Amino acid sequence: MLDDKDRIFKNLYNTGDFGLEGAKKRGGWDGTKAIIEKGRDGIINEMKVSGQRGRGGAGFPTGLKWSFMPKESKDGRPSYLVVNADESEPGTCKDREIMRHDPHLLIEGCLIAGFAMGAVAGYIYVRGEFIRERQRLQAAIDQAYEARLIGKNNIHGYDFELYVHHGAGAYICGEETALLESLEGKKGQPRLKPPFPANVGLYGCPTTVNNVETIAQVPDIMRRGAAWFSSIGRPNNTGTKLYCISGHVEKPCTVEDAMGTPLRELIERHAGGVRGGWDNLLAVIPGGSSMPIVPAAQCDPLQMDFDGCAAVKSSLGTAAIIVMDKSTDIIRAMARISYFYKHESCGQCTPCREGMGWIWRLLTRMTEGRARKEEIDLLFNVTKQIEGHTICAFGEGAVWPVQGLLRHFRPEIEKRIDEYTARAGSAHVHVHEAAE
Repeated sequence: MLDDKDRIFKNLYNTGDFGLEGAKKRGGWDGTKAIIEKGRDGIINEMKVSGQRGRGGAGFPTGLKWSFMPKESKDGRPSYLVVNADESEPGTCKDREIMRHDPHLLIEGCLIAGFAMGAVAGYIYVRGEFIRERQRLQAAIDQAYEARLIGKNNIHGYDFELYVHHGAGAYICGEETALLESLEGKKGQPRLKPPFPANVGLYGCPTTVNNVETIAQVPDIMRRGAAWFSSIGRPNNTGTKLYCISGHVEKPCTVEDAMGTPLRELIERHAGGVRGGWDNLLAVIPGGSSMPIVPAAQCDPLQMDFDGCAAVKSSLGTAAIIVMDKSTDIIRAMARISYFYKHESCGQCTPCREGMGWIWRLLTRMTEGRARKEEIDLLFNVTKQIEGHTICAFGEGAVWPVQGLLRHFRPEIEKRIDEYTARAGSAHVHVHEAAE
């Protein structure tokens, strides 16, 4: 259990002032100049030692990612920091709470991260549906400019501009290169890699894209030290994490707890438990809708961090825990998720564009039992033809939930096919008898 003194997001539930005065009372903007005086290498090394891994889903080590940025511009190109606030993963609502209630942590983090990578400006790309969040964030940025905390000739001695960009509500723009395309005013479609953004990113310049939660944790890591952050959680899975718990629980919530906190403890201590009790649990999606489902039998010992989720063939993702009790039609739920990914595919890659529609249609038939048992294996084979064969990771995220369904709930699909076949056979007999 996380001690209150170790919390980073102290205004998660909007109990205090979101603005500059409230942020300063909670410890924000304290000693920022001293942090910057540690130098670029000093900050990057501290981030590496902290063990912080990206909070957006991929879990890539933050300090290592920052170190890929060029030390100095040989051709006069500026460097940029881009913050991914396009929080479109179903079940995920952590970044919006930071932008609404603790935006100055994000702004201070942008300044520190921008300095560490030699970025002249930062762009925060906010999801199209987040209207109030953008307004709060912009108000906080205006306060930071007014207090000369950022901008030209600021009190920290490093010129850094910060801009908010509002997206248009496309899930694919959460993928970092599609986000960059959208920022440049083009259609949000992922780019081929290489070149990677650290070499050719926004406007063809060196760019690093980080998640909101990742950047908002940076000031506390630098203030309290890498040893403090790495002492929370488990090795390779350090620090605190915002968990979003939704679905069939008594009290859906977003909560900050230590990485590696057991899933059952998170659900029972923070979300009031599974509706109808723990024994009524059917399955859980541990990290947003694009991650493979975990059946109830594997949920009790599950530790909610990168390694814990990998051990049950799933992934931590955004740590958006979607709880499903035994009233859930699991096949219909996965068909619904498949429809979402069919709808949100950018259409650039044939396996994803054509395959997701095919998967959704087949799962819809399986929901009703109108399928043949040999189509179950065919469905799995099609997911494997999509996985790893697309420009970005959308293909994997779209088929992993289906693979989880086939891995753990194949008997349910077969049972439904048998029931439909039996009904259809019975109806055929009745029609035949009536005809006679």
